[in-house]
Amino acid sequence: MTEQQTIKVMVVDDHPMWRDAVARDLTAAGFEVVATAGDGAQAVRRAKAAAPDVLVLDLNLPELPGVQVCKELVGTLTGLRVLVLSASGEHADVLEAVKSGATGYLLKSASTEELTDAVRRTAVGDPVFTPGLAGLVLGEYRRLASEPAPAAGTDEPKAPQLTERETEVLRLVAKGLSYKQIAERLVISHRTVQNHVQNTLGKLQLHNRVELVRYAIERGLDDA
Repeated sequence: MTEQQTIKVMVVDDHPMWRDAVARDLTAAGFEVVATAGDGAQAVRRAKAAAPDVLVLDLNLPELPGVQVCKELVGTLTGLRVLVLSASGEHADVLEAVKSGATGYLLKSASTEELTDAVRRTAVGDPVFTPGLAGLVLGEYRRLASEPAPAAGTDEPKAPQLTERETEVLRLVAKGLSYKQIAERLVISHRTVQNHVQNTLGKLQLHNRVELVRYAIERGLDDA
């Protein structure tokens, strides 16, 4: 996605007044709100029809929980990013959302400016978290990565070969840098960073930046 393209957003929340207010704020900020939904099942159907770039998703939904909505859509809609917007700051909720494929997690106490900035960053794949939650997610990945790996079978495929630049970008992703920060560090364009990340995702058969971070941490690249 180029910066000139209008970002298509869908808002999912079971409270009509809140849902409408978020949709109005995002429209006023220049986003194209292509759909809204009030329950999980409706969200899945409408998202598949509207194909938004970013899904702003509440977790506590009737019919189908938000994490299940996230799992179903991230696995089927190419390029979809999910930004959870929830009243819950419980660690279990945050981790479950991220493991389900969410790119970011924002509390409903966030300001309109924080929300619009989060949607823009989510659209280009940057992980966005309410302050304090990013460290929690990174800590959980490190915990998971420290657990013994399952015994590898003899027919396990050979690990894909990344280029030196792809490995360098992956290492900085694992350290938590945004695409903009990586571009400045390596003196390359923001778009080039995105291309390297997309190429790496394809080679490793991963779906999003969250999975990419875990892959990198499991291999110790965040400490390199």
